[in-house]
Amino acid sequence: MRNYIGLIHKDADSDFGVSFPDFPGVVTAGTTLDDARAMAEEALTLHIEGLEEDGEAIPEPSSLTDVMSDPDNKNGVAILVSVRSEPRIVRVNVTLPSDVLDQIDRYAETHGLSRSGLLTKAAKQLIAA
Repeated sequence: MRNYIGLIHKDADSDFGVSFPDFPGVVTAGTTLDDARAMAEEALTLHIEGLEEDGEAIPEPSSLTDVMSDPDNKNGVAILVSVRSEPRIVRVNVTLPSDVLDQIDRYAETHGLSRSGLLTKAAKQLIAA
């Protein structure tokens, strides 16, 4: 999970606004500080997903020192905003003996798993061992 710096801005009679120095033009807001943090995570995640879909480069997160050394950022309060990342699902083609595939399918069915779910779980257990 990547973390980027968001800057919270609050004027009198306004919501809590959040901007992202690494992503100029991406802004969001919330009526409370907690709401602003949640909206920041959602906005940043969606923006990065869009960049990825368009094949655009995703910038590396700037350091707090670099962000706060910019005079335009002095009025904001820095927070870390996590980018949710779902693992990308990839279809693969594997070759297995038919009797092993039958055993996998029977085991998966009796344990409420899909074939892919069983193979994923088994691989994770083997790798962790």
